Amino acid sequence: MQQQWVCVAVLGLLVVTVMLAEGGKAEKQGKKERKSDCGEWQWSVCVANEGDCGLGTREGTRTGTDCKQTIKTQRCKIPCNWKKQFGGECKYDFQAWGECDVATGMKNRTGVLKRALMDANCPNTVSATKPCGKTKTKLQ
Repeated sequence: MQQQWVCVAVLGLLVVTVMLAEGGKAEKQGKKERKSDCGEWQWSVCVANEGDCGLGTREGTRTGTDCKQTIKTQRCKIPCNWKKQFGGECKYDFQAWGECDVATGMKNRTGVLKRALMDANCPNTVSATKPCGKTKTKLQ
């Protein structure tokens, strides 16, 4: 008789343990669902601390009613040898300068995106123009 009671008690404990484990899984699942309410971080461009290159900061924001943090600041770096005209976080490979357009006095070239820092939103291609240099004529 005592052996039957022990079996019933063990079986009862087993049922309670399974029920508690399932309840914990549901609670964890609920927490995961709440976390998904937070949107992806959207980052501003990097702003150098001094001048137009070197170490700097950028601000990130995200939306969501259950997000613990919706704004944060991150350190960043703008390489000093990149063309700032196209954004400090976008690096391009440029073709050689084209021929001078006599009508406008300008020449141009195209650049193709090589690398974007910190998931920056960079155009895939850009164009650059500059005035034609003075033509050198040799005197004889």
